[in-house]
Amino acid sequence: MRAIWSGSIGFGLVNIPVKLFSATQDSRLDLDMLDSKDLAHIKFKRVNENSGKEVPWEQIVKGYLYKDEYVVLEDEDFEAASPKKSKIIEIESFVQETDIDDIYFESAYFVEPAKGGEKAYSLLLQALQKSGKAGLSRFVLRSQEHLSVIRPRENYLLLQQLRFEEEVRSAEDLAVPRDIKFAKRELDMAMELIKQYTTEFDITQYKDEYKAELLKIIKAKASGKKTVVKKMRVVHTKSDELFDQLKASLGKPANKKRAS
Repeated sequence: MRAIWSGSIGFGLVNIPVKLFSATQDSRLDLDMLDSKDLAHIKFKRVNENSGKEVPWEQIVKGYLYKDEYVVLEDEDFEAASPKKSKIIEIESFVQETDIDDIYFESAYFVEPAKGGEKAYSLLLQALQKSGKAGLSRFVLRSQEHLSVIRPRENYLLLQQLRFEEEVRSAEDLAVPRDIKFAKRELDMAMELIKQYTTEFDITQYKDEYKAELLKIIKAKASGKKTVVKKMRVVHTKSDELFDQLKASLGKPANKKRAS
C-alpha cells in the first residue's frame, strides 16, 4: 500500500509520527468509454473555453470566483490557511463513538506509526481501547479540512473521516407518512417476520452479486452468446392485502425477491 498522507497525531503534548493508508478499495468493474462506430477509446481533454485548445496539466491553476473575478490560489496559499492542520492531526477531545450518528461517517484510513512513533502509538491505542473512547480531530488532506475520529480497531488505529454538520441535508421536507393507522395484528405479524429474518451480521456472507453476473455476461458475449433479459414485474402490496402478504412471507427463505 502507498501512504496518502504523512504527519503526526497530536495527543496532548505528545506528537506521534504516522502515515495514513486508504482502508477501502473500489470493487467495481473497470469499464472504458468507447466510440460505438469503431470501439476506439474516448479521451477527455482539458480545453480552454475561450480558445478551444487543450491545456497541459502544468499550466492549470485553481481559482475561486470572488466578486465576478477569479482569485488564483497557489500551493503555499493552501498550506498558509492552516500550516498546523496540514501536518498534525490534533485530537481536540474524546467522545463516545456510539454518540456519533452513522450519517456522518465517510472514508476510513489505516493509521500506521512512522519510525520512532511505535511506543506512543501503542500507548494511544491501548488507552482508547481501555477507555472505550474515540479521539475527535481535524486535519487537512488534499487542500480540504476534514473532521475525523481516531479509534481502535483490532490491534491498530483507524481514522474515520466525518462529514461536517453543514454537509448533511435536513429531512424536514421529505414527504413521509404521518399518523398512519394499522391493525395491531399487522404490527404483530411484521414483528414476527423481523424475528424470523433476524441473524448475526456477517459481512463475509455478502458479495457484489451484480458485478459477478455482469462479468458472466461479458464472458458470454465474448464467446458470441446473446444476452437474454429476464422479464420481471414488481407487484406493490395494497393496503388491504398487507396482513395476508406478511402472513404468507412467514416460513419463506430469507432474501426472497418480491416479484412476479
